[in-house]
Amino acid sequence: MVKVTRESVTSTEVILNIEMDPADEDPFIDRSYRRSVGRMQIPGFRRGKAPRSIVERYVGRTALLQEALEFMIPETLDQVLKDEDLRAFIEPQIELMDVEPVSFKAVVPLEPLVELGDYRAIRVEQTPVEVTDEQVNDVINRLQQEAAPWEPAGRPVQFGDLLNLEVRGTIDGEEVVNDQGVDYIPQLENLLPFPGFAVHLEGMTEGQEKDFTLAIPEDYPRPQFAGKECQFHVAVLSIKAKKLPELDDEFAKGVGEGFDTFDALLEHVRGRLTDESETEATILLETKSLDQLVAIATIEASDAVYQRELEIMQQERARIMQSQRLDLDTYLKYIGKTEEEFLDELRPNANRRLTRYLVMRKLSQEEGISASDEEVQEEIETAIASAGDNAQQMRRTLSSEFSRENIRSSILNRKVMQRLIEIARGSDEGGQAPATRAPESGEIQPAAGTEERPEASAPVNGKETVETAIESAVETAVQTNEGA
Repeated sequence: MVKVTRESVTSTEVILNIEMDPADEDPFIDRSYRRSVGRMQIPGFRRGKAPRSIVERYVGRTALLQEALEFMIPETLDQVLKDEDLRAFIEPQIELMDVEPVSFKAVVPLEPLVELGDYRAIRVEQTPVEVTDEQVNDVINRLQQEAAPWEPAGRPVQFGDLLNLEVRGTIDGEEVVNDQGVDYIPQLENLLPFPGFAVHLEGMTEGQEKDFTLAIPEDYPRPQFAGKECQFHVAVLSIKAKKLPELDDEFAKGVGEGFDTFDALLEHVRGRLTDESETEATILLETKSLDQLVAIATIEASDAVYQRELEIMQQERARIMQSQRLDLDTYLKYIGKTEEEFLDELRPNANRRLTRYLVMRKLSQEEGISASDEEVQEEIETAIASAGDNAQQMRRTLSSEFSRENIRSSILNRKVMQRLIEIARGSDEGGQAPATRAPESGEIQPAAGTEERPEASAPVNGKETVETAIESAVETAVQTNEGA
């Protein structure tokens, strides 16, 4: 009979001490025997045919028990949680106390307690969108610069020209720069090869050579050069300037896929700027609304929940580094930090992300918001339809339960944020929230085990969230195939 005692109980965490007797262990040891007997060569028996009693005498009961622990402990804990009517919010933390008999301690984080306060009183004004002629002209000027060809300047060097140079530089008699026929655009913000180099080129003429000494700043990031002087010899081989095209209908026809008239191009640019400004205004509205919701909410959660969020964020960073062929240890050496310092820097972001997730999840429950199977399938079919020749691969990728739940969570986050924006704009004056109830299928659910949950670290902007979820699913499938 499994013996269970509660060492500590709070509103957000239960610590259980669980002790098993030999009768509880026996079925698991039998499974361990059946898994391992095929690997053993016991004298007098064909491989896999030795009875359990012989195997136990040959390797010892403890050896079978040790192998059984990997499934004995989690399965026993699952049953204990059912018997004790406990639901873990995330995977419990387990500490093995003894093996004869098996006893272990389980720290079980419970559902965090979240109170949203008077969230229906949240009010946020959206920033009005205004696109000025100056903004439109800035875009047109950039397009004009991009379309302009480089042609011989026929004059001395000016900032923004395209130069072809020979450059030699020495510090303390050692050559540190030796470039032949290098292209260079002198700009005040161009800090190469050292800050202030570009200034000495202004006014030079094609074919001219020049010697000058450049003082390198004391705060230069490469300490072996900081505070020293570099002697330069520069030869200007050629000077080119951009010949700007006329801003007319012909210019408009060469931009992108082409526009019939210059006025049509202006209208298109203004429309794009308006769309971008509206998107930025919506993101700002979402950010302020979510910040207000977090500010009035109260949360009680187990420390283990916050620690797990930190571990998830660390794993995410490690995967990003891995995609760049960099491991965490190498990265930490490069930035000069210990793993503990790295985690300390991540912790505030992890805590903020978890807090936003919890309040968004609570809001979905309060408002009765869910994402149906039909909505998920509709998003999947849209993604498949846009995949072209890769439609079948996309269908296989998005057919997994992980992908579907990722998309479901993204749809749900979008709908919850849309509801929050409605409240913040005051568009549901006098509305009544439905009674609080247990979450149903399709609502934001807690993360289970090591599975990542959808982020609420940033505002949800329209359909981008679902598209990101689909991209994540495809990327996961590709990484799985590469690792197979």
